[in-house]
Amino acid sequence: MAFRRRRKKRDRRRFRGVFLLPNLITTASLFAGFYAIIAAIDGRFLAAAWAIFIALVLDGLDGRIARITHSTSGFGVQYDSLADLVSFGVAPALLVYLWALKGLPYKQFGWVAAFLFVVCGALRLARFNVQSGSMDPRYFNGLPIPAAAMVVATAIAFYYQIGEWAPEKHVYVLVTIYLLSFLMVSNIKFFSFKKVELFQRHPFQTLVALVLLFVIVATAPEIMGFLLMVVYVASGPISTYMYYRRPAEPEKGKEEIQPLKPTHPQDG
Repeated sequence: MAFRRRRKKRDRRRFRGVFLLPNLITTASLFAGFYAIIAAIDGRFLAAAWAIFIALVLDGLDGRIARITHSTSGFGVQYDSLADLVSFGVAPALLVYLWALKGLPYKQFGWVAAFLFVVCGALRLARFNVQSGSMDPRYFNGLPIPAAAMVVATAIAFYYQIGEWAPEKHVYVLVTIYLLSFLMVSNIKFFSFKKVELFQRHPFQTLVALVLLFVIVATAPEIMGFLLMVVYVASGPISTYMYYRRPAEPEKGKEEIQPLKPTHPQDG
């Protein structure tokens, strides 16, 4: 009995509760991903695409709020990864299968491609969690799974906006899904934008450029959103070149190294 009481006390010390705000935002992101699945099953593909975008916004908020409020935790890391797998792995894979890949002459090519997207996304998230803290924070190692999901979502919005321009969309989408799956598990570097300090002073021209970008995207979000995602995916070779050309951040000496604290991943 004494041993059981000691073990219960140890278990309580290991898990002392959760931080509400960041995990509630993560839950909202998970809900948006689940809603995207339901909308895709009902044939409302555009609504599903917008739900994935909302999940992306919420996924970006939970990590930043956790760091600002100093409420990061190991629980938040694991919960965020599971939510990302649903919102940016399962949801876009099912969406793109029902929207385009289901119409292939051989249906097995469609669902295999959708499954490949999910499994590569899961591998990408697992590798991100393992490498977190050991990689250059300026770059992602492989295409982030939220970015891959947004390529799918914005492509659907773009397709409907310009009037269903590709009658043979099944082939184009199939190739795109295989490409995105490869990029997620590749070692190609992509800019993370984590070093952009929003709460510090920047040149006035930077603010003007961001305002112009916002106006352009707001004018035609379906078109500009897709083009921006295409540019980001295409920037992989450029950012990889810059990664190997620029000097790495100075490492701390052995006497300065401290145990890593759990962090709340963002845009894994």
